[in-house]
Amino acid sequence: MSWIRSSLVTGVQSFFNGQSGARETRMQSALEDIREAMLEGLSVPGAASASKIELKVTYASDLNDLWYLRGDVMAAIAAVDGEAVARRKLDRISGMFKGLLPKSLTTRNSSPRS
Repeated sequence: MSWIRSSLVTGVQSFFNGQSGARETRMQSALEDIREAMLEGLSVPGAASASKIELKVTYASDLNDLWYLRGDVMAAIAAVDGEAVARRKLDRISGMFKGLLPKSLTTRNSSPRS
């Protein structure tokens, strides 16, 4: 009787692990895509300060880490290319996070002040 219960539990666990495994693969793929986009944005000749940020981006362990590094990435790009170029690059990178982070972490559109 206990083997039936054990195999039932194992079957249920494998079902849920299969779904979480697919999500984990998707998250890992997104992590690498975002990391690559950030490093590509930072690859600006003459940006000495970017090297420290490149290391942080390279060794970020999860999407949350990369999310919080966006400000540093923008500052490094803006120092070389200007704020307008940095904003365009960061807007593209920020869009890559859509659906991957809790809503509380994602950017909000600010309404114009009157």
